[in-house]
Amino acid sequence: MTRRMVPSPATPQPTIDLLKGWPATSLLPPTLLQDAAVHTLSQKDDSVITEILEYGNDEGYRPLREAIASWLTQFYQPKDSISHERVCITGGASQNLANVLASFTDPVYTLHVWQVAPTYYLACRIFTDAGFDGRLKAVPEDDEGIDLEFLEHGLRTSEQRAVAEGNVAPKIKQPKPWRKIYRHIIYCVPTFSNPSGRVMSLARRQALVRLARKYDALIVSDDVYDMLLWNSSPDAPFQVMDKAYLPRVVDVDKYLDGGPIDEFGHALSNGSFSKIIAPGVRTGWAEGTPRLAYGLSQNGSSRSGGAPSQLVASFVHNMLTTGVLQNHIFQFLQVEYSQRYHRMISAVEQHLLPLGLTMPQANRDVAGGYFVWLRLPGGLVADVISKRALAEGLIIITGPSFRVEGDEATPETRFDRDIRLCFAWESKDLLEEGVVILARVIRSSLQGI
Repeated sequence: MTRRMVPSPATPQPTIDLLKGWPATSLLPPTLLQDAAVHTLSQKDDSVITEILEYGNDEGYRPLREAIASWLTQFYQPKDSISHERVCITGGASQNLANVLASFTDPVYTLHVWQVAPTYYLACRIFTDAGFDGRLKAVPEDDEGIDLEFLEHGLRTSEQRAVAEGNVAPKIKQPKPWRKIYRHIIYCVPTFSNPSGRVMSLARRQALVRLARKYDALIVSDDVYDMLLWNSSPDAPFQVMDKAYLPRVVDVDKYLDGGPIDEFGHALSNGSFSKIIAPGVRTGWAEGTPRLAYGLSQNGSSRSGGAPSQLVASFVHNMLTTGVLQNHIFQFLQVEYSQRYHRMISAVEQHLLPLGLTMPQANRDVAGGYFVWLRLPGGLVADVISKRALAEGLIIITGPSFRVEGDEATPETRFDRDIRLCFAWESKDLLEEGVVILARVIRSSLQGI
């Protein structure tokens, strides 16, 4: 087994990295991608080769849009088949999040970005780059997901203040046929959230959509972990899970109370192949109403630069239509990640929970994603534990990193006692060893209180 070395004023120490939220290199499928690329580029039809090497359509490579629509229909099983017109190809979830803000927000009229907290912290810079410095708002979550009472109070208060100040129409961006400017953005990771691992209940998803419609908010949900799921019981025999655990928020918006209240809708699903093929493919998709998907494709950078990821999109299309990708997800990744998860959870239950740590995502029949979120017992501070763990050769990331930037006032959104462990990056053999090191550090710290 190989361990990375980190520089130190003293002798360099071997490290176990439970911070990095990347797929382990052993889980990447270079051969599958190579086969798809060779097959695609070896076609005798010059028109196909020309299409994938040119700029492409605004909405992205149509064969991939059609393949994604069919694949999502099979996995999420909505009442009606998903149309390719609801799908827009993107350069990945992060790139698309920036495009959403460029396409559907006005830096004055759009009042706030509301983020479920703890949040995916790297999204904060995307929001502030779009002009929302000082206007990111943290919304706490409980075992069922987002705190809707807290959110509605914030939405109502900010709306009343804006109306009193005369902020009742877009100030910067002019109306366009393909563009709607939303009053608010709500950002969440509803299923196997990064970092908390929580799953937003169906009732909360439905109530969230109703709230978004009431206050004209666009819900942007990162649905990047939905297919990485497995039985949470370590004793259950492995079973392929090729159907979604819950409908996405975008599915709820499609059908709830008769469907969207306007052509653009109030939910957008942000999908990515980074977690189910490889981050380097830099390819993803967005799904919403046909009007929303088309509007997203009209972003200036996409129209100028051409469809995102046109060449790699054709490789992904081959992987989908041949069933190679589905097999990789359901027969390989689900197996590997479930083994990693259960290895880590077993270690946590044996070494950490007896020390008083708690795990908010533990009471479900289904597990998934990349992360385990833990709360330290009272009297311990996560940042202190992290520093002591590093001295013992263990890298972790602490709760304060997942605060919503600029909105850290309430104890519910500070996370001073929380830590996140990732089971995706390190080898399985080192996951338990990392937890044992963490337990040793925590035990020593408790004795010092």
